[in-house]
Amino acid sequence: MSERLLRTFISVTVPNEIIPLRDMLKTTVKSPKKNVRWVRTGQIHLTLKFLGFAPPDIIDELNSTIAKTVSQYSRIDLTVTGTGCFPVPTRPRVLWLGMTGQTETLTSLVSDLNTALEPLGFPAEEQKSVPHITLARIKYPPKHTPDISAFLQTTFEPILMTVSRVQFMRSELFPDGPVYSILGTHFLAPEDKKEN
Repeated sequence: MSERLLRTFISVTVPNEIIPLRDMLKTTVKSPKKNVRWVRTGQIHLTLKFLGFAPPDIIDELNSTIAKTVSQYSRIDLTVTGTGCFPVPTRPRVLWLGMTGQTETLTSLVSDLNTALEPLGFPAEEQKSVPHITLARIKYPPKHTPDISAFLQTTFEPILMTVSRVQFMRSELFPDGPVYSILGTHFLAPEDKKEN
């Protein structure tokens, strides 16, 4: 039965400028390549919510719920700036880019998605979301903990990012990495609609 379930998440497309930035930041991490898996071009995104496995027969209902929720918001303006990691620099597992701007609005959208999807069997995240763009994941236990001090100290020109739509995605896992496909695209409300 598990083969029929779809592994799903909700995300936002990121600006193209993230790609050369990722490539530059690769040079700042001192670690054997096999320890650090950088997110491939075309797969870098801003995750709003990871749903996990969903049965195919509720995909339409999920799309409808997501569409209704995001339509309550108008464009969200963000700025990609700064680097960071989870959980701590001495034992990093995830390397990411941070963001400023209307992050509280983005967090509110994520909260509303959690609330709307919970009755459909997708529990809300317990921790408050920290808006970030994952660039790399580090395998554990590594033989040598990567030195990410230069990564964390690197500065770059801020990148403007506008959230005007979200995508409901399927992720299929393969030995050489995941393959994504779009299950639905849902637009935030136009600015003029917000005024009415």
